[in-house]
Amino acid sequence: MVKKQDRYREAGVDIDLADRLVDRILPMAHATYRKGVVGDIGGFGGLFSPRMAGYRDPVLVSGTDGVGTKLKIAQTIGKHDTVGIDLVAMCANDVVTCGAEPLFFLDYFATGKLDINVGQQVIKGIADGCRMAGCALIGGETAEMPGFYAPGEYDLAGFVVGAVERKKILDASKTKPGDVLIGIASSGLHSNGFSLVRKVFVEERGYSYKSRLKGLKTPLGLELLKPTRIYVKTVLEMTRRFKIRGVAHITGGGITENTPRVFPKGLSALIKRNSWKPQPIFKILQQEGGVNEAGMYRTFNMGIGLIMVVSRADAQGAVKLLKRKGERVYIIGEVVKDSSGPQVIYDPPLE
Repeated sequence: MVKKQDRYREAGVDIDLADRLVDRILPMAHATYRKGVVGDIGGFGGLFSPRMAGYRDPVLVSGTDGVGTKLKIAQTIGKHDTVGIDLVAMCANDVVTCGAEPLFFLDYFATGKLDINVGQQVIKGIADGCRMAGCALIGGETAEMPGFYAPGEYDLAGFVVGAVERKKILDASKTKPGDVLIGIASSGLHSNGFSLVRKVFVEERGYSYKSRLKGLKTPLGLELLKPTRIYVKTVLEMTRRFKIRGVAHITGGGITENTPRVFPKGLSALIKRNSWKPQPIFKILQQEGGVNEAGMYRTFNMGIGLIMVVSRADAQGAVKLLKRKGERVYIIGEVVKDSSGPQVIYDPPLE
């Protein structure tokens, strides 16, 4: 006979297992703490004081995102320790485009049946990402939902809050013709377009994630799971040193859709496509999937994970500093007048 207190476990939800996971991840969360954290994980809400973090007139900037179907690859090959970095990156890179410093992060981890070892790997990646972004992991939710997710499946969502002093918010209205576009390299595909990636490589071409494709240094699965770059500390240092007009995080929508989001009306981005060389995975994907150039640039980052708009006077100094910091960086174009803008004008044009 099942004890009354065990009926929830019988239904597929093990509260004791979730408590054990919390015990494992607490040290990881504590390792991300920074000035401003108030209290500890375990309450109904995470507490943070911008004043304790050194802000006088802070404007809060929030962001939320997920990892998308890239998670299916992690679940298939059993590698779960990097998708948490992707999760933080997708959120933190967005808020830093305003000039905001990410302050704290919360995660939502949902699964059909909790595997404590998988959960620990996922949260480890989230904590690693938080340290890279300089924000504190101050809370989250683990939801065990039997019958909702298939065995071995889970989903992730992340939520970040950052702050920027009001007078230091990046102002795209100051952008003017002749300003320079600096592209900072991505690590690869990052976390967008994976429904197409999986369709091309697995469904259509029949590759396994262990396949070794010509031009790739690692098996296909490991190439696809390279975590999204976190640009937070780089961008914040650049805003302190140079006149940064705007910052575009190149996510879903690719270069084509994301770059114009930081441009005022009447201006466009003239991008020289030969000024950098995308990583091999992009060419392989384009050839294997029969994707035209316009589709590639509207779906993927094409090797550029972040674009900064800087004054022409600051461009060379900005590039030198970025290179000293170990970034692969390129001057990829400039701001031009365009009555129909904002948009991206490619040179040479896309086919």
